[in-house]
Amino acid sequence: MSRTTVSPTEAGGTFESRTMRKVGLRLIPFLVLCYFIAYVDRVNVGFAALTMNRDLGLSTAAFGLGGGLFFVAYVLFEVPSNLAMERVGARIWIARIMITWGLVGIGSAFVTGPVSFSVARFLLGAAEAGFFPGVILYLTYWFPKAYRARIVAMFMVAIPLSSFFGSPLSAALLTLDGSGGLRGWQWLLILEAVPAVLLGLAALALLPSRPAEATFLTAEERAWLTDRLDTERRAAEAGQSHAHGLAAVRAVLTNGKVWILAVIYAGSSATSNTLSLWMPQILKGFGLSNLETGLLNMIPFGIASVFMIVWGLRADRSGERIWSTALPLALTSLSFALTLLTGSLWITLVLLSLVLLGNYAIKGPFFALATETLPPAQAAAGIAAINTLAHLGTGAITSLIGVLREQTGSFPLALLPLCALTGTGCALVFWLGRRRSRTGEVGATSAVARA
Repeated sequence: MSRTTVSPTEAGGTFESRTMRKVGLRLIPFLVLCYFIAYVDRVNVGFAALTMNRDLGLSTAAFGLGGGLFFVAYVLFEVPSNLAMERVGARIWIARIMITWGLVGIGSAFVTGPVSFSVARFLLGAAEAGFFPGVILYLTYWFPKAYRARIVAMFMVAIPLSSFFGSPLSAALLTLDGSGGLRGWQWLLILEAVPAVLLGLAALALLPSRPAEATFLTAEERAWLTDRLDTERRAAEAGQSHAHGLAAVRAVLTNGKVWILAVIYAGSSATSNTLSLWMPQILKGFGLSNLETGLLNMIPFGIASVFMIVWGLRADRSGERIWSTALPLALTSLSFALTLLTGSLWITLVLLSLVLLGNYAIKGPFFALATETLPPAQAAAGIAAINTLAHLGTGAITSLIGVLREQTGSFPLALLPLCALTGTGCALVFWLGRRRSRTGEVGATSAVARA
């Protein structure tokens, strides 16, 4: 029987597997590359700081303040950005975000002191706002529920990979100091921002907005995928009311589940961003050279990159979300606490590896949990709101770590807020699980995940 006459029902899992493999291979590698560059541009200032802070006269507290302002802008512009993406289409909006943040990243190389550094970080946050939740929402347009934990994990592996590959690259770019009349940290910021502009232009050609536009699928595959997603959406929307614009934002912000999920994710978001920003300085404090710092910084992120994919696959196979999210948070919190007990570089490196292993493992299961918990009518604003509210905590802790490090002289003490936040998140996951169990949501969700 030819491809054009085989029905999804007759072909069973073979037809579905072939279709989803095509979608995954077409979209995920490109989106991972985009997010890789996004995260490199967000956290490369952590390596730039090894020489930039001295050149610009930035104190630890001033550097932390600038890092925090990134998230202030991110928070202010994220939900409007996600709503705009629904209005103008994913392809155009994702491209716009990438081109804008690339240009701002290039301009960041020419800051001259604490004030311009803070302004540049604020503008970069505003430019990048909406990319991550926009892509998470975009993936729901293409992947049924049963695939989302592994797909989100595959997409988010770009975060640890950005530090794994970016660490030695950033350390190497610092050696360009003096070339062309620029400092090494300026070359670092410029050369790592240019790919964002190029990828933004490429997105216009490579990213279809919806399955109906997917010329890489056959007509039958497009019809099956569209019907599958529409069926899931209609089933989930049954009995749900719809709101738009400001009403949608109001509905999201008055949904208690959004706030619970935001607090849970705040621990993971804050850990990802603050360690990516501060870990080069933590390791440098053991008397390492810039190159040694770059090479050792790779290790925790490399381990985390592999494990988050393994954990995401496990979460989808089991269909279980609560323990898959809570256990990694518990590991992260405990490992942070144990850093207080050692002054050894190698033990610290092991503990930070465990921190990041747990922290990145929760990404896929958490966002699968979030999309299954929120009403579909609130998906666009809800995903953005969770990420936005979580980044309120990220911005505050980024600034707080700078102040605590300057006041105490100790990075383990400065990291204690992350220990508390991830521990709180772990407890809230179990609380949410009990509530879902009482209302029968877990059984329904698990059945879908196993389908």
